Amino acid sequence: MATVAELIGVQSQHGGVGLLGPDGLRYQHAEIAAQAATRAALFGDRHRPGMQPHIGVLLGNTDEFAFWLSAAALAGAALVGVNPTRRGAELARDVRHAECELLVTSRSHLPLLAGLGLEALPLLVVDEPDYRAALEPYRGVTVADVKPVAPVAEDTRLLLYFTSGSTGAPKAVTCVQGRVAASGKAMAERYDLTASDVCYIPMPMFHGNAILANWGPALVAGAAVALRERFSASGFLPDVREYQATYFTYVGRAISYILATPEHPDDADNPLRAGFGTEAGPLDRERFERRFGCHLSEGYGASEGGINVVAPRTFPAAVLARGAAVGRTDETLSIVNLETGDPCPPAEFDAAGRLLNGAAAIGELVGTGPGGFTGYWNNPAADAERYSEGRYRSGDLFYADTDGWLYFAARKADRMRVDGENISVALLEAILARWAPVEAVAAYAVPDEVTGDAVMCALVLRQGAVFDPAKFADFLAGQADLGTKMAPRFIRITEALTTTATEKVSRYTLREQGWWEVGGDAVWARRARGTGYELLDRDQ
Repeated sequence: MATVAELIGVQSQHGGVGLLGPDGLRYQHAEIAAQAATRAALFGDRHRPGMQPHIGVLLGNTDEFAFWLSAAALAGAALVGVNPTRRGAELARDVRHAECELLVTSRSHLPLLAGLGLEALPLLVVDEPDYRAALEPYRGVTVADVKPVAPVAEDTRLLLYFTSGSTGAPKAVTCVQGRVAASGKAMAERYDLTASDVCYIPMPMFHGNAILANWGPALVAGAAVALRERFSASGFLPDVREYQATYFTYVGRAISYILATPEHPDDADNPLRAGFGTEAGPLDRERFERRFGCHLSEGYGASEGGINVVAPRTFPAAVLARGAAVGRTDETLSIVNLETGDPCPPAEFDAAGRLLNGAAAIGELVGTGPGGFTGYWNNPAADAERYSEGRYRSGDLFYADTDGWLYFAARKADRMRVDGENISVALLEAILARWAPVEAVAAYAVPDEVTGDAVMCALVLRQGAVFDPAKFADFLAGQADLGTKMAPRFIRITEALTTTATEKVSRYTLREQGWWEVGGDAVWARRARGTGYELLDRDQ
């Protein structure tokens, strides 16, 4: 199938349960398609010629979100996932920038819109009587009856979703029907998804991960989708058992948060067989598999879709010893120097797996051709920065060994350069995560008083643990793969890491706070290399 609209047409013929809502309601596949057709017809009659066919949805992961996603596909419109964690002028900016001609929301979200100057924007409030009344004339409309407001094809825009904002102001990524359908097919085949599977979506549907790696594959396979309105670590295992979920996706710190919940002897008594996501550290993936009996597969891919690297189920031992490998390069990928654009040399390692030539080997991952990238909405400058001269620039830093294994180093915005050497943020975090008292860690750059960057990290300690600066220094000294310039200058002890709505660590916020605007958190600092950590008195 080339389009999502065609897949929904097939879904209308399926039997069995297709959607398990967070409120306990269950919908048959045919009923989902009928609900989508009803909403597509309603939108078609309200669409104003000359307006962009963009439907804003300001909801959690609810049945209505799923219905409107399918409705947009049938109508030839684009669904704009509005992030409910945004506030004030930022939220208004997102809605205006995406040129929404309609906003679907709920009563609980209405206070977010108050005073934003959006009074002229038509609203559909899904838990108001007027909404049900508006749908009533379209009951009985079928998928075949829907008249799209624009031609439906592979290149028809289906989604506008905003980047996570983990590195700055979010941009609106466009995503076409063909990409969602192709991604769904690839993921369904990779995980052998069938109509008997239940795909659990705990990640927000206003972001690409939930749609491309979970909702789309379920649609292709004829599997059921189970929704959690908002991610909950404590609710994860109860949901899995209640829904009998077999597959799920995650991003950011989600796995770390799940592992932080109280452990029970029967945790592995669950139906999960596969999980897919990004940014869970190797230690957390191992702990998750041991505890829950479910293998996690990592992949690398930007929201924009220009590059996609899928990790194998297992890595060679030598690769595992070297850090956070995500897969292998191919003829379409290369790593280039940030300043010159020239290819970077292969990474060199010592016997302990320590990267020896990070200054030269770490560079930006680029691809030949746009891949699935179809641009940002109304942002030509960002388009040109991302794709130009036949190359897609990932904006992420990697290094590769002589066999082509790719190792993630950092987001380009999170780059750390200490004494002229590029530091791998991902590798540093993996090392720091080995310290037994640590629950979560984020490494980031703060300005060095002379030049370049100084390394700072924020640590969340396990319950009952206390930061002991001497023991931490001893731990660092015992790590054979900790480079001579990687040891943190500043240590922030905090109760929780600042994250985005998709549970990604917001190093942008951490960098802005530095060591001088950390609230009541304790900060420890080394006066010079090789010295111990001292509690920083910021009043001095």
